[in-house]
Amino acid sequence: MHDAPAKKSGPRVNEDILAQELIVITEDGEKHGPLTLEQALEMAEEAVLDLVEVSPNMSPPVCKLLDYGKFKYQQQKKKAEAKKKQKIVEIKEIKMRPNIDTHDYETKTKAMRRFFDEGDKVKVTLRFRGREMAHMERGMSLLKKVETDFEEIAKVEALPKMEGRQMMMVLAPR
Repeated sequence: MHDAPAKKSGPRVNEDILAQELIVITEDGEKHGPLTLEQALEMAEEAVLDLVEVSPNMSPPVCKLLDYGKFKYQQQKKKAEAKKKQKIVEIKEIKMRPNIDTHDYETKTKAMRRFFDEGDKVKVTLRFRGREMAHMERGMSLLKKVETDFEEIAKVEALPKMEGRQMMMVLAPR
């Protein structure tokens, strides 16, 4: 029973190239070909570089003469750079009460502004206790106030809705 060799990821290099006829692009961008695989490998050896298959689906396939170690390193650096630029959007929750005090409201909105600047979404949750359930309009007007205060930097993603004793709304940065 034979164990199949592990398939390498990435482009085929030097002796791993399967095609017998190739087009070769040198380091300075000159196009040669179609050449046989042997001729291409000789060219690579003379230039002290690797023969790397860059377009395997072309007919004939296109190969480039380059330093494969350096090429792999550059690809890795590009991936790392792209990953660094990504921003994972989180949903931050701000909890309020329907009869919140002005100063408390200002403190909460300052925190919300900071979350929007960081690119995060904000879920505003209003919790109703006891008799406050009889005054839903207060909660609704508070959420409308939040919406108008942030309309230039955030948009409503989920309209206010009731879930049990809580009313919630989700805002996303513009």
